[in-house]
Amino acid sequence: MTRTTLPPAVPWKLVSGVVGALVLVELTSGVLQGFYTPLLTEIARALGINDADVTWLEAVQLGVSALAVPLLAGAGDRWGHRKVLILSTAITAAASWGLLFTDHVGVFFVAWALQGLYAVWLPVEIALVHARARRVGQPGLVTRRAAGILVGALEIGVIGGALAGGALGDALPLPVALAIPAVVTTLCLFAVIFLIKAPVAQVGDKALDAAGPAPRRDLAGAGLLAVSLAAIMGGLSVLRVLGMGAWQPWAFVALGLVLMIAFVRVELRAQDPVMDMRIMADRRQWPIQATAFFFGMSVLGAQAPLSTFSRTDPSVAGHGLGLSSAQASYVIGAYVLSLAIGALCLSPLTKRLPLRDALILGCALNAVGYALFLPNHDALAAVIANMVIAGLGSGLLVAALPPAAAAAAPEHRTGMATGATNAVKTLGGAVASAAFGVMLAHGGALAGGAAPLSGYLMVWGFCAGTALLGVLLLSAVPRHSLQD
Repeated sequence: MTRTTLPPAVPWKLVSGVVGALVLVELTSGVLQGFYTPLLTEIARALGINDADVTWLEAVQLGVSALAVPLLAGAGDRWGHRKVLILSTAITAAASWGLLFTDHVGVFFVAWALQGLYAVWLPVEIALVHARARRVGQPGLVTRRAAGILVGALEIGVIGGALAGGALGDALPLPVALAIPAVVTTLCLFAVIFLIKAPVAQVGDKALDAAGPAPRRDLAGAGLLAVSLAAIMGGLSVLRVLGMGAWQPWAFVALGLVLMIAFVRVELRAQDPVMDMRIMADRRQWPIQATAFFFGMSVLGAQAPLSTFSRTDPSVAGHGLGLSSAQASYVIGAYVLSLAIGALCLSPLTKRLPLRDALILGCALNAVGYALFLPNHDALAAVIANMVIAGLGSGLLVAALPPAAAAAAPEHRTGMATGATNAVKTLGGAVASAAFGVMLAHGGALAGGAAPLSGYLMVWGFCAGTALLGVLLLSAVPRHSLQD
């Protein structure tokens, strides 16, 4: 039987074992993403910072993720995705333990930033599944099904992490509560090592999950990418301190953009680039990556504002929901549950719609959900309803973007393409976190360090607008071009 005639059940059976092991990794990723959110107010008070400054915790972590994801995902194409998964998990576990042993703001920020390497897990997992599935036929169908399951596991982990964080935050001292995700991540490391076996079958001279050519280190490209991202994020950080009218922040941002142009030129000449710009410029690929950037602004950058708005006391600030950490975790849990449902709907939905149309639907739902915040944010039921709508769209996008990028990439660059979706999504989140910090600080902090309502309105309007941009960008992709 040839690879083109294999029924869907055959390739799925051959990858179901590794998908089952990867589910444990995504559950851990979910715990990391959900556990800390209800505790952000307690963390801020322990570090002596206000609510607007909490966004910088996300900004530094997302900045590190934006740099690490393309480098590590590209390395997976060369050296094997399993090896990259082990390395990133080990660093994340060490950083998680580091949060327990310091109350120094700078050291805490460093450990928090290094913990952001979990962002590489999902794209590496998608590339690993795609690499093995394409050897036996129908990689797109199998990868979309696996992506829905993995993202569903991720969001279940987020729900469990958020509920646990909210409950334990009220019951335990903060350092003891922070030990929970550190233990979970350490156990995950052992699961990756012992449950995900290294590939032994070969196709010609290529391993199943390391199909690329012999590596040539693109040190110039990696260096330019690192410095350009550092300049952009540094500029945004200075902007938060000096304000919109100062010239210094914009000089940093301009320098970063100039260095990004130099990075593109270097990558076009490199024999084995960190990020293959010719592939990224493909008509099928670039709208996916641009959509991922704008999507990251809402799905990553808006998490801290949602948490702090839920915790703000309306009797003091005049707005907010006045929830405890445990009650705030229920709001986050409702959002993440809808995100999981959206992700699990990807596979059945794409049996009826092209993958491109599923992406457009996800962006549209995301835009509607955040737009509804502008008139409806005073009642708990309204906030939950808004987040459920946005969550359904976000779930579709989280699950669909990596398989779409893999479908639009050549065989030896799937890791680079799927990693790029997470990298640009993370960069979008980092930029938005910095920008949202400025928005929430607009007009100054209120009593108790709470941000003004005008700042939250700007955040929600910004998220709705970027989601609509995603709809327009994806319309440029040929309708049936992302199928097998």
